[in-house]
Amino acid sequence: MTIPPISPIQLPPSIGQIRVQAPGGGESFRSVMNGAVETVNTIQNEAHASVESFLNGEGQDLHKVALDQQRAGIAFDLFLQVRNKMVSAYQEVMRMQV
Repeated sequence: MTIPPISPIQLPPSIGQIRVQAPGGGESFRSVMNGAVETVNTIQNEAHASVESFLNGEGQDLHKVALDQQRAGIAFDLFLQVRNKMVSAYQEVMRMQV
């Protein structure tokens, strides 16, 4: 009985096509974070407008209002988790001995 050899691990095509930008290229960290804050703010403003529209009787469906509120909540929670991870990473770097 022969056992066939184990073939080498190959990356899926989608992962293999990812390109990492060199430092100095692309957007700065500050602009990425500002964009994220603006996006979350826009989503929350849309949810607020949806609630106001529903309460004013402007034909807004209740399920759309609920979905907008959930979307805004999830976007904020995601942003908060990213912020927490960044703070944690910063604190870990600051604890390093040089």
